[in-house]
Amino acid sequence: MTGTFVNWPKIQGMSKITESDSLYNDLEKMSTSELLVNMNKEDQKVALAVEKVIPEISEFVESCAEKMKAGGRLFYIGAGTSGRLGVVDASECPPTFGVDFNTVIGIIAGGDTAIRKAVEFAEDDVNQAWKDLKEYKFTAQDTLVGIAASGSTPYVIGGLKAANEIGAVTGAITCNPGSKMAEIAQHAMVPVVGPEFVTGSTRMKSGTAQKLVLNMISTSVMIKLGHVKGNKMVDMQLSNDKLVDRGARMVSNNLNIAYDAAKELLLKHGSVRKATEAGKAE
Repeated sequence: MTGTFVNWPKIQGMSKITESDSLYNDLEKMSTSELLVNMNKEDQKVALAVEKVIPEISEFVESCAEKMKAGGRLFYIGAGTSGRLGVVDASECPPTFGVDFNTVIGIIAGGDTAIRKAVEFAEDDVNQAWKDLKEYKFTAQDTLVGIAASGSTPYVIGGLKAANEIGAVTGAITCNPGSKMAEIAQHAMVPVVGPEFVTGSTRMKSGTAQKLVLNMISTSVMIKLGHVKGNKMVDMQLSNDKLVDRGARMVSNNLNIAYDAAKELLLKHGSVRKATEAGKAE
């Protein structure tokens, strides 16, 4: 068994590492322990692959943050697992950073139905992504990230091309170097994680890599937009008791006051930032 990538499938003239044969065989003959150990060995390669593309991620974050500081929005588009990952990352920004739900928007091929159930051939329509983006009045002020492990999804490629044509900033997260998406996007972020443990199952290493990159993008951008102070989520939504407790402890530490007093301030003003500012003004 070697770590080299050989006999990669050739699709449209491109070598697709994500579709190449697993480095392991006879998976059905492995014990449960062997399956888990070998999957974990493969997973350990993911963070190292992401580390290699930090310069590209950094350039994209700088461009995206500049646009968003001027009022632009961040959009993710993808199909299948990639689309779901974009929707998840976007949906976590409002509760985590207190931004409006229209600040970071995830769009999946096939619509919201596809989040839970695959929509046949939705990813094959090269024009649909732009139709979906136009529903949100996407403009050159906005930023678009296309997500596709293969780098060849027509839905994503069509969206990126259209966004480029109107002058928007575009990025791509794919795990295949030299892919069509990587060529089209202004900022290509390509963590090469190698063949999947189960051949072609890109919800595994490729999906993990995409999730890591999305975490890095949204978190870095939100920090640059001022939604983190020190290392705390000072604008997080108080949507459950756990978050109220966390926020009260933050305010208590910030103002050096008792927990109950901090909680009262927090509930009155609605966020750690506002409660802290109010407490300092008193």
